[in-house]
Amino acid sequence: MTADPKGRVLIIAGSDSGGGAGIQADIKTVTMLGGHAATAITAVTVQNTLGVHGVHPIPPAIIAAQARAVLEDIGADAIKTGMLGGLETVELVAGLLDEAAGVPAVIDPVMIAKGGAPLLDEAAISAVKTLLIPRAALLTPNAPEAEALTGLVCAATDDLRRAGEVLLGLGARAVLMKGGHVPGETVTDVLMTPDGETTFEGPRLDTRHTHGTGCTLASACAAGLAQGLPLTQATARAWAYVAEAMRRAPGLGGGHGPLDHGWPLRER
Repeated sequence: MTADPKGRVLIIAGSDSGGGAGIQADIKTVTMLGGHAATAITAVTVQNTLGVHGVHPIPPAIIAAQARAVLEDIGADAIKTGMLGGLETVELVAGLLDEAAGVPAVIDPVMIAKGGAPLLDEAAISAVKTLLIPRAALLTPNAPEAEALTGLVCAATDDLRRAGEVLLGLGARAVLMKGGHVPGETVTDVLMTPDGETTFEGPRLDTRHTHGTGCTLASACAAGLAQGLPLTQATARAWAYVAEAMRRAPGLGGGHGPLDHGWPLRER
């Protein structure tokens, strides 16, 4: 597959009817950062800022057909995964990543919605550990996800580092340990590779508009990798993009509101 300088990202994830997270956030993010977003939708959710009110899984054969249609024609310079839902889909995605050998995969191990609804069952979590983590160019867990994947408590930044070492040991080539759930006035994310770490820090924003931050950050990283940026540079750009999108959140809805994904448009 010939590289496209814009960066082609195939996103395998669920749809969010509220537009704040999932496929909708992914498409907006990749587009705003200059890439081309293609999708294989894993589930349709009934969702708004108040929570997830229903989930309709897409049949695995249709998920696979969507992904292959993209890969065989448009191609991809990076693949980003989000909500997968169940064991069969996790197994399917692992196979798709093998079919797209050489394309870096950003794995966002989505397990729980912002409002608390479970999005990944126990059997699927085990499969993520054995099948997806070893195929990840970058894994992007938050603290609760890191705890579920490692069995370690992640209540402080050093806890995230310890969990990150375990995840690297499971085969991920890099992990971005997200510190948004760790208490404190400063939010610290730690990008870890076998060669060392880079930290990204900023003041905690006092806002309820955080819906889709994880999806957005992972997709922004994928866009950077698809465009040929080194991992640290791709992550730094992604981190800055998400922070500004949170600061400019439009204040929609009565719960966990969406970010302002389109803020770069107003900078031109």
